[in-house]
Amino acid sequence: MKRCLSALLICFAFFQAKAQLTPFEQSKDKNYTATYAEIIAYYQKLSKQYTQMKLINYGTTDVGKPLTLIVLSRDRVFDPALIKKQNKRTLLINNGIHPGEPEGIDASMMIVRDMLKKNQLPKDIVLCFIAVYNIDGCLNRGVSRPNQNGPRAYGFRGNYKNLDLNRDFIKADSKNALAFMQILNTWQPEVFLDNHTSDGADYQYVMTLIETQKDKQNPILAEYTSKTLSPELYKRMAKSGYEMTPYVEELKASPDSGIVSFLETPRFATGYTAQHNIISYITETHMLKTFDKRVYATYDFMQNLFGICERDHQLIGEVKHKADEQVKQQTKFALNWELDEQKYDTITFKGYEASHKISEVSGLPRLYYDETKPYTKTIKYYDNYKATAFADKPIAYVIPQAWQKVIELFKLNNIAMQRLTHDTTLGLQMYYIGDYKTGSRPYEGHYLHSNVKLNPVDMKVRYYAGDYVVYTNQALNRYIVETLEPQGVDSFFAWNFFDSILGEKEDFSDYVFEDIAADLLKKDPGLRKKLDDEKAKNPQLANSAGAQLNFVYRNSPYFEKTYLRYPVGRLLTNAKLDLK
Repeated sequence: MKRCLSALLICFAFFQAKAQLTPFEQSKDKNYTATYAEIIAYYQKLSKQYTQMKLINYGTTDVGKPLTLIVLSRDRVFDPALIKKQNKRTLLINNGIHPGEPEGIDASMMIVRDMLKKNQLPKDIVLCFIAVYNIDGCLNRGVSRPNQNGPRAYGFRGNYKNLDLNRDFIKADSKNALAFMQILNTWQPEVFLDNHTSDGADYQYVMTLIETQKDKQNPILAEYTSKTLSPELYKRMAKSGYEMTPYVEELKASPDSGIVSFLETPRFATGYTAQHNIISYITETHMLKTFDKRVYATYDFMQNLFGICERDHQLIGEVKHKADEQVKQQTKFALNWELDEQKYDTITFKGYEASHKISEVSGLPRLYYDETKPYTKTIKYYDNYKATAFADKPIAYVIPQAWQKVIELFKLNNIAMQRLTHDTTLGLQMYYIGDYKTGSRPYEGHYLHSNVKLNPVDMKVRYYAGDYVVYTNQALNRYIVETLEPQGVDSFFAWNFFDSILGEKEDFSDYVFEDIAADLLKKDPGLRKKLDDEKAKNPQLANSAGAQLNFVYRNSPYFEKTYLRYPVGRLLTNAKLDLK
């Protein structure tokens, strides 16, 4: 009887242990990534077994399913506000934004289980994992990445609206992005990680890393990440057997020419989180390495990141607080950047010799990397960017309530706003859009504007009861300024939020306006001189009756004052306003 009972207990323990293995671990060739149903079922089983783990659903994605957040808290506190009061740090890990790059999904399933099972949850940090961000793409399972070595089936990059969700953060066209904003601004993490797979050149490393570009990052945070956190991550990854290099984006044809630090503007996850003064990283495992190595490298990176953040939890809290306070006081903000090719560092790089051979497809020379010829070289690393556009912050921005998407995004991002209690005429600086370029093809559902030129004009504008006033004394000033200043690379204007101001709403009939224009020229010698001067400079105008009539119209009281006028006003003096 005892022998039977003992055998039963052994069998139970065996099946229980097997049940805790992830689908990736259960696959014989370790070339399998879990399906969406398997991911959620796995976490649900774990949550029933461990009280230090909680599953919380947020929002609704474009495919109709909520984002599932896995929260690990050693002392079972799952209230974000209380966690802040306890002086604990919060880390947010995002997985499956591109479901064809699923290492983070499987690695997170393993590390969550291991920390719970071994009772190794960190004491001073709370861990939040988004199980799968692009659920839509995860459900669209197949093969779509011919340049990648496994797994044998995986999700698709686009979501249900065919959006690349890692280009959607600032514009938030997807419900996924709105749910993410809810998570980020509820938990307010100090550190963020987004797990990916690379494409591009071939080289020896399994793991590459993108960190928030130092010249774009808040300088207080950049000091800590560039001198303490990042070097320690590189050191620990080398010890774990997965030596890292910065993400490989070649300056020219191959890494020999040098690699370039990736500039993640606010359309990207880490560009958006940087606006919130969050220390942010992207792991990029190498596409041609076997899937199991990519999963284990991601596991090790997360383990190392958690360990350093636990060690430095007090310091991370301090630099985050200092960065928030500094941004509140900051007056000048960079809005766009370009690579400074005159400045570079050097790094040791382990690559493969790049060469050319005749293509069996085209019969013409093609690039290939010869893995029988590995090398270790010193190469240039271009990690310096210079700002190309700036804006001085106003005392406040005034946003008409009509621009509802702007208001809703500001609310989701915890921007403090007040509303005018009654109709008010304000003396403001208003921008007129002088010039801009627009892409000839759509990009992620938009025709992006760039090279925006502005004509600022001080004027009085009537706003209405309920319009919003946003003061720029906030820790989120970067988000406020970078979205509302039209010349910003990822401003709301750049993403077409305000395109209706770019079209005229009124016009004139030539035969009617002829007499009005003649009368205007008689009564206004200044207007007559302006027309004559322009005709002298512009022969086309001088030879076109219609163009001259249009010139008079555009310089007359009849021409609409709101044409090309950006509707968000800049309050430059600290005027007393009636607000609620």
